[in-house]
Amino acid sequence: MSWINRVRNALPFTPKRDTPDNLWIKCPSCSEMLFTKEYEDNQSVCPRCDHHGRIGADARLAQLMDPGFVLLPAPKVKEDPLKFRDTKKYADRIKAARAANPHSDALTNAVGRIEGKKAVVGVQEFAFMGGSMGMAVGNAFIAGTERAIREKCPYVAVTAAGGARMQEGILSLMQMPRSTVAISRLHAAGLPYIVVLTDPTTGGVTASYAMLGDVQIAEPGALIGFAGQRVIQDTIREKLPEGFQRAEYLHAHGMIDMVVHRHNLRATLAETIDYLMAAKAA
Repeated sequence: MSWINRVRNALPFTPKRDTPDNLWIKCPSCSEMLFTKEYEDNQSVCPRCDHHGRIGADARLAQLMDPGFVLLPAPKVKEDPLKFRDTKKYADRIKAARAANPHSDALTNAVGRIEGKKAVVGVQEFAFMGGSMGMAVGNAFIAGTERAIREKCPYVAVTAAGGARMQEGILSLMQMPRSTVAISRLHAAGLPYIVVLTDPTTGGVTASYAMLGDVQIAEPGALIGFAGQRVIQDTIREKLPEGFQRAEYLHAHGMIDMVVHRHNLRATLAETIDYLMAAKAA
């Protein structure tokens, strides 16, 4: 220890200050160090490079919906139906995910309004086992569409997932056709289905309800695809274009309808719901 540190520590009027561990956050895109509060106040968008960070279900619902929205109860499903085990038991993985997250699984529904327009919104939590689609997610998605039908309002799905939950095997894959049927029932009732694609949306989720919206909206820079870029390149033996599987590339090639900044997302959803519901009434 240097003499100046010894003197400083000995002085009674200069107590040590504890610095919170979460005072700063490093932008994963530009590597800039940001004040966490400044970052969160900007809706988890980097004020330097405009990178859209990943956010949880509660923060997403608070950003999109008017105050007073109500969370819907999570449907009960049989847990660990296959008694699956890899390096850890599946039951232990679920327990750990629940301990680290506010909700019981990766999809949370809420009913309320978006700038005064009634809607049911389902948000996937990527922090919960990579937002993976298992029976709980499938049942929650169906419950969300059924509530939208009862409320006679649109269902908005905000996707963020690595794909199907492999620990549930074929039972996970069955959620793809089940969610497709749920969307068909929503359409049969004459109600819109809107998808907001966030980073990342991949695998079986992309192969089912993530790409079946009447309107497909994506956040800037979101990774959207089925297989990974390396897998595709190794399969077709060709180098893929720059920005392949990013929101802007998909928009330029007609795969999605619009790319909307997070700051404008709520207003865009309200405008889209207003337009689609007016068309239904007409």
